[in-house]
Amino acid sequence: MTAMEINPITRELIRNALVTIADNMIVTVIRTSRSVVVKVNLDFSASVCDANGDMVAQGLSLPSHLGATPPALKGCLSYFGDDVHPGDIMISNDPYAGGSHLNDVFMFKPVYKDGERIAILGIILHHTDMGGRVPGGNATDSTEIFQEGLRIPPSKLYEKGKLNTTLFRIVEHNVRVADKVLGDFRSQVSALNVAEREFHQLLESYSAADLKTYMADLLDYAEKRTRKGIAALPDATVEFTDYNDDDGTGSAPVRIYAKMTVKGDEIVVDFTGTSPQTSGALNPNYWFTASCIFAGIRTALDLDIPTNQGFYRPITVIAPEGCWVNPVFPAPFGARGQGGYRIRTMGLGLMSELLKGQRPGCPGGSEFAVAIAGYEKDRKPFLLLEFHVMTGQGGGPDRDGQDAGPYCLGNVANVPVEVVEAESPVLIEEYAFLPDTEGAGKYRGALGIVRQYRLLADEAMVQLRSDRQKFRPWGVMGGGQGAPGRIVQNPEGEAAVLPSKFIRRMRRGDVVRGEMPGSGGYGDPLERDPEAVLEDVLEEKATIPHARETYGVVIDPATLSVDRKATDEARRRARESRRGA
Repeated sequence: MTAMEINPITRELIRNALVTIADNMIVTVIRTSRSVVVKVNLDFSASVCDANGDMVAQGLSLPSHLGATPPALKGCLSYFGDDVHPGDIMISNDPYAGGSHLNDVFMFKPVYKDGERIAILGIILHHTDMGGRVPGGNATDSTEIFQEGLRIPPSKLYEKGKLNTTLFRIVEHNVRVADKVLGDFRSQVSALNVAEREFHQLLESYSAADLKTYMADLLDYAEKRTRKGIAALPDATVEFTDYNDDDGTGSAPVRIYAKMTVKGDEIVVDFTGTSPQTSGALNPNYWFTASCIFAGIRTALDLDIPTNQGFYRPITVIAPEGCWVNPVFPAPFGARGQGGYRIRTMGLGLMSELLKGQRPGCPGGSEFAVAIAGYEKDRKPFLLLEFHVMTGQGGGPDRDGQDAGPYCLGNVANVPVEVVEAESPVLIEEYAFLPDTEGAGKYRGALGIVRQYRLLADEAMVQLRSDRQKFRPWGVMGGGQGAPGRIVQNPEGEAAVLPSKFIRRMRRGDVVRGEMPGSGGYGDPLERDPEAVLEDVLEEKATIPHARETYGVVIDPATLSVDRKATDEARRRARESRRGA
């Protein structure tokens, strides 16, 4: 079959069939997994790759895994070469063999027809624990990867259909909550088996040769549409700089700089000028950095472009070896998720600079993760691992950021209070919006969120990862910054304000309070509709003094209505004060 014979209707049918196979892997995992971080947080992804390992379809999962899955698969294929057979399931979590960090375990299963490899199915799960010096493996102050837990190089979990019991037992005896980890391992295997069966059903409708041709065409089709989308962007070179509060060990801030050049139908993003790699575990490796940038660029293009490896053929990401976004061995990666969120917002910032006035402000929160671990009185371990990442978008060109709404580059769900309390000796005392924390603007950013935990067990190790205490979520087009984050221990007793990242012991009754940053605003706050400000006050999202000081909107506390005359005067004075300053 030649390119001239490609039927666009058949292409769409096959495209959707492949995405459905990936989505059904996701459904299988949700139904069969054991851990909260997978079945509720939804920190996993599924994909279908061609026989060479190029990703052809991705399920409805994490956008940042668009570019992270193929390198892990290529690492496995490079190691095994021709030693891949029907019934094999390859496994790896090694960041130095294409993986991301040790908690992300990749599994791949080839699909064969009459002895010929047609496709490879892939699934990545964030596992609750992989051993190491701290429960959950998200310590920010690790200094080398050997401290972080069990590192699985490209291996075979199943060989020709037979379980590698040695590897399975090594995992079982090196993790703290083996029931959850092995349960999630089995969930991954089940999802791959379901997908293999569905792929063979697809082979009943299309020949192997036709499927291979259309999978190759889908990559070319995605590339063609991506190039068309890039060509519609203005040719320009833009720069953006953001900062991480520190490197995870309490050091000075980390500078992240990138220059993006759009020329014709190609994009080059260059991180030359970013701080060197640091001693902490926040560094994202190169492929996670590139993947986050791909996801950020994708927000500015047609969302109907197929989610596959063809998308990033026209995009080049440069990150010098040894810089913060491309560290060299033996750098740790356990908390690279927080660094990855900063790279995501770098991608959004670059697109905001390119498309002035068309992009929203920086999303807030999005980086808070907590692990609370210890032992019950019967010595049974407990481990709460929660990534609380949804505080909402920044204000945009025509609307406010949705409070507690989805973050376009996250796609991870918040864990309900009831689930946390049912599975862990923890009481969630408060889960609420934080008034007056939005980035002000004509269209305001989403509010920050508070999550307050009280320990009910005798003792536990608490491991917390957050950021944006020093460098707040940025606004655009004159919009204000979101409020900074704040972590407090025992806020109603001898309150102690804590750093954004720490590991410490807690005892029964101790409380840790996580206040997550608000999102950046869009446009001049003095242009905000006074009725919109009033609505926020009525909904207790803003206070009356905040309405006046930030937006120049005067609200009568007795009638809870806008005083139009006083508002006009307050705004006039505010504008005069600006000019005088």
